[in-house]
Amino acid sequence: MKDYKTYFFDIDGTLLDTMELIYQTFVNTCRVYRGMEVDRDDILSKIGIPLATQMEMVLGPLSKEELDEILKFHMTYQGEIYPEYLQIFPAVRDTLKTLSDQGKTLGVVTSRTRPSLVSYLKHFDLFKYFSVIATPECTAEHKPSPEPVLWALKESGSSPGETLFIGDAYVDINSGSSAGVDTAFAQWGPNRLEDLPVQPTWVLDSLSRLITAPVSV
Repeated sequence: MKDYKTYFFDIDGTLLDTMELIYQTFVNTCRVYRGMEVDRDDILSKIGIPLATQMEMVLGPLSKEELDEILKFHMTYQGEIYPEYLQIFPAVRDTLKTLSDQGKTLGVVTSRTRPSLVSYLKHFDLFKYFSVIATPECTAEHKPSPEPVLWALKESGSSPGETLFIGDAYVDINSGSSAGVDTAFAQWGPNRLEDLPVQPTWVLDSLSRLITAPVSV
């Protein structure tokens, strides 16, 4: 495998298993604000899209005031229940520590807003590994646009040719490919390789493959 100097990671479905947490939060929000039930697969299929966009996809068009109120309620509830549902995927801690010990630059490129992101990374003692964090607050456009990856490249001083972006969704692979970086698809997330409109450079069956041998597409 190519020896990359910089590794960018998606969070939801890649480093952290937030699937049940996200679903349970939407269940509560939709019951409270619409008295409606939600389909689990439908909610999980939207992971990777910024939350404000997800919310309107599920609840329909909202005024700015309605959206702000619902998002605040939604994230407050998620912040209350995350210790019960949030999990870390296997090999994440060891892989990040090994890459960090090797002097690699590590970053995050995510659609999760910064407050919950920081809380969840610190919950698992992972925050210390990342020198650059690209969240929706950082850019006008979001994944699958290349803008978040380009922003992270600039902030980290990395070049596209020495960078790998690891994610579990089409928005990650599209964003990385459009920014000119190599990409790796995390197969342990909820998405399938065959559904990706753009093929990744590598396919991973475990994050530990980054320090052993990924499979080329």
